[in-house]
Amino acid sequence: MSSNLAYPTRGATWLPFKLKMRYKAIFIDIDDTLLDYIPCCREAFEAAMSQISNVQCPMSNEEQFDLFFQISGRLFSEAKHGLHTIAEVMELYPKEFIATIGYPESAVDPFKHAFRAAWGTTHTLVPGAREMLERLSAKGYRLFAASNSFGHLQRSRLEQAGILSFFEDTYISMDIGYDKPDIRFYQEALRRCGLQPSEVLMIGDSMTTDILGAQAAGMDALFFDRKKDDLLQLITDL
Repeated sequence: MSSNLAYPTRGATWLPFKLKMRYKAIFIDIDDTLLDYIPCCREAFEAAMSQISNVQCPMSNEEQFDLFFQISGRLFSEAKHGLHTIAEVMELYPKEFIATIGYPESAVDPFKHAFRAAWGTTHTLVPGAREMLERLSAKGYRLFAASNSFGHLQRSRLEQAGILSFFEDTYISMDIGYDKPDIRFYQEALRRCGLQPSEVLMIGDSMTTDILGAQAAGMDALFFDRKKDDLLQLITDL
């Protein structure tokens, strides 16, 4: 488990700032910034459940998905505060879901493997994501994806969504060795691209992992609020 000392201080406040025309590169989160998490999650969940369809359950399909989403969401939220690594969460949520729903333990591995395989094929884009990448690329920014997950799965998803080619490289937690918001994730990503914190802007939808994590590493960060923000309007000043 990553040390909490490497995480941004809990309770820190994010303050808006005036974007500066000095960035050489932009790190961009993947899930719920570029790819729409809920439909992707539902698609992978349904594929995983089809592998254990012989097990009877009194809950409806929608109730099962809601339970799964609640369990995985809680564990990922805990990971944001250093209570678990992403690798641990990937093992924990299938076990907890299967146990909570009353399925036999033998269903855990088939569910887990089917979910991961299907996850690597999910690629529903957030509205405006492709257009944002096109605009940033046309302006000459070096683009890098920055995400918590398995590297090969995230790259597969970006490729199938038709946007992998926009990125010079992908910085994924399982490859980097640290999870966002661990400062060491950002430090290693900066080392790999050969840039200083002041030269890179982070864009993402999580105040904890994307915004506070990047700022703790000395970077500027731009928060994408999916409830009210439009991606193209968000980058107007870049």
